[in-house]
Amino acid sequence: MTITLYAWGTPNGRKVSVALEEMELPYTVVPVNIGKGEQFQPEFLRISPNNKIPAIVDPDGPPVAGGVPGAAGAAGGAGAPVSVFESGAILLYLGEKTGKFLPASLRERVPVLEWLMWQMGGFGPMPGQVHHFAALEAEADRRYGLKRFSDETHRLYGVLDRRLAEAEFVAGELSVADFAILGWAWRHERHKVDLASYPNVRRWYDTLFARPGVQRGFAVKLDNV
Repeated sequence: MTITLYAWGTPNGRKVSVALEEMELPYTVVPVNIGKGEQFQPEFLRISPNNKIPAIVDPDGPPVAGGVPGAAGAAGGAGAPVSVFESGAILLYLGEKTGKFLPASLRERVPVLEWLMWQMGGFGPMPGQVHHFAALEAEADRRYGLKRFSDETHRLYGVLDRRLAEAEFVAGELSVADFAILGWAWRHERHKVDLASYPNVRRWYDTLFARPGVQRGFAVKLDNV
């Protein structure tokens, strides 16, 4: 059955479109124009209570505890619709659903979780602040914030570069953590970051973008403008 992706053409939206393509899951896109405030519409709030994209609705979600009365496989085998918000949670859900890009072993899963949380907590919020302050017209308004968040963004790129000096992908094997980080590394030019300064990130970035699934994930139209 087809998953519905509510998204816009942002780094967080691209994380999920890339994952869906790499996992070969059928999906349709419902654009949510965040520039026009569509994320605050009541119907979207029911899916994403934080009024943020992306979110998904999977009509073939996991079984409801105890099964669905009257449904085939009511002892627990019948799937039920589920909605998921927050891009990191969506990636983990899709990894669990498909068994792809998320190791079954807890030991092997630990670095995936570490690097996914690293992206969600830093390599996203910090570059996002660079986007904000770089767009301000008044020099007095942007000078302090732009330096603060640019410095932290470069520090994070350095952390990533050191990790990728010892591993092909951030968790060793390709995982949802790579998709999460790539969504933001895709905007490196807006971060005022030259990937030539981070050669291991450059190698990783080029390797991922050579993948057909990643290319499809970035090519799919997530907006309606």
